[in-house]
Amino acid sequence: MADIISGKTIRDQILAELRPEVKRLTNAGTQPCLAVILVGSDPASQVYVGSKRRTSEQLGMRSRSHDLPATTTQEELEALIRQLNDDPTVHGILCQLPLPDELNEVRVIQTLSPDKDVDGLHPINAGLIAMGTPKFISCTPYGVLQLLKRSGVQTSGSHAVVLGRSNLFGRPMATLLSSKGWDATVTTCHSRTRDLPSVTSQADILIAALGRPEFVTTEMVKPGAVVIDVGINRIEDASAPKGSRLVGDVAYGPVSEIASAITPVPGGVGPMTIAMLMVNTVNSARWQQGLPSLEL
Repeated sequence: MADIISGKTIRDQILAELRPEVKRLTNAGTQPCLAVILVGSDPASQVYVGSKRRTSEQLGMRSRSHDLPATTTQEELEALIRQLNDDPTVHGILCQLPLPDELNEVRVIQTLSPDKDVDGLHPINAGLIAMGTPKFISCTPYGVLQLLKRSGVQTSGSHAVVLGRSNLFGRPMATLLSSKGWDATVTTCHSRTRDLPSVTSQADILIAALGRPEFVTTEMVKPGAVVIDVGINRIEDASAPKGSRLVGDVAYGPVSEIASAITPVPGGVGPMTIAMLMVNTVNSARWQQGLPSLEL
């Protein structure tokens, strides 16, 4: 039976490390501030945004909320972002995605100042990751790195397979794992990969981010592999209290019988994303004071 890698436990460790640093920065005159923009009333986005705001406030950070109607125009949204870019008291800006269909997400991301892009999505920050000199690391890949490190998983020399090639996760995850200090040999798989199980079953570390419920089964996993499940999917389940339940991209029950370690869904990668958003915001405040990034 696999060891469970608890994102909640590791998240709490990281937040406990951040609290004294937030207090120190605040006492020195720089209270870390995260501005969160929400356009529209998507229920899932409202939950995510609420959690981000609560966590920042619990740490002693300042949280600025900008809840905009779904009718907000591209020009209005970009004007708000430019205003926040120019505000020296704001250290991080997060525009919750997805945006309403009428808005251009690429333009919005490019409007963000790379110096306040705490989600690590701006092309400049993506390029710095690719060059091996990251500034802001995308929060979910950053969280996976911390899960591996703090669980004692050896990445150097290991074969890591990343299922998924999205700009939000798959691409930066593969790049980071292969970078100096992590030193994994990385294979990226996607919908066009031939004979997928023959590739994934070679992985020492298998990271699934496909958005397909319980797609990864036992024949795709090498016995003893570490399995990181980034997916979160809601499926119908008449036996569940609400008629549905959350599952990942991995068939958790069967795979946990052969893996050496595995993340659950929920409670695995998800909590880490918000924790690393807080880390990025605190680092931005540190840079404003001429200090280096925190060592985690």
